[in-house]
Amino acid sequence: MGEVSLRKNYLQIAVDGPAGAGKSTVARAVAEKLGIFYLDTGAMYRVIAAKAMEIGIPVEDEEKISELAERTELRLEHNAGKRIWCGGVDYTDKIRSPEVSRVVPVIAAYPRVRKRLVFLQRREAELGSVIMDGRDIGTHVLPQADLKIFLTATEEERARRRWLELQAKGQNLTLPEVLADMKNRDQKDTERVESPLAAAADAWVFDTTGLAVPEIVDQIVASVKILSRQGK
Repeated sequence: MGEVSLRKNYLQIAVDGPAGAGKSTVARAVAEKLGIFYLDTGAMYRVIAAKAMEIGIPVEDEEKISELAERTELRLEHNAGKRIWCGGVDYTDKIRSPEVSRVVPVIAAYPRVRKRLVFLQRREAELGSVIMDGRDIGTHVLPQADLKIFLTATEEERARRRWLELQAKGQNLTLPEVLADMKNRDQKDTERVESPLAAAADAWVFDTTGLAVPEIVDQIVASVKILSRQGK
């Protein structure tokens, strides 16, 4: 982690954007190139959603879901595995189902859930250099991040990417179904009262439609190197 030395002696990169914009793919690749920790904040919300579904808490029960989040401890692996654990159980592969995806926007809008997970995210960010992706990282979680990126793409492109991911995992939703889910998620994310999806005023907004991941990654890494030389 020590190659980049900025004002906090470690690096913070915030990557935001809607579902399917390429946040996780890009952030993982940047983390690998820079040798820093990648934190998928969306996975944290997904664990709460999956756990609530497992124990039968209705998604509309804000009080019980908030209480669940407040007593939940998450363990994130900082090694190559990038697994996420809750209560001694590996949730990494449990949280990517369409069912969890549909529930997450509702749970993520609950203020107490967000407060708890933002606390955990900031605690992770204090451990060293990190690139963190989500929907309110640059605006709320890490407002003082050294570099803020907002990735976007057309709805059709984002739905196609997510559909291909689901197909590869054997989940046979149709492309129109995925597009409808994505539009619903976008609406909930942008209209929620608590930390809505938006680009930070000082974020670099990048449309990834039709672009290859390596091109985006290289530009972000180049920006980090410029920041490092400037000693920001």
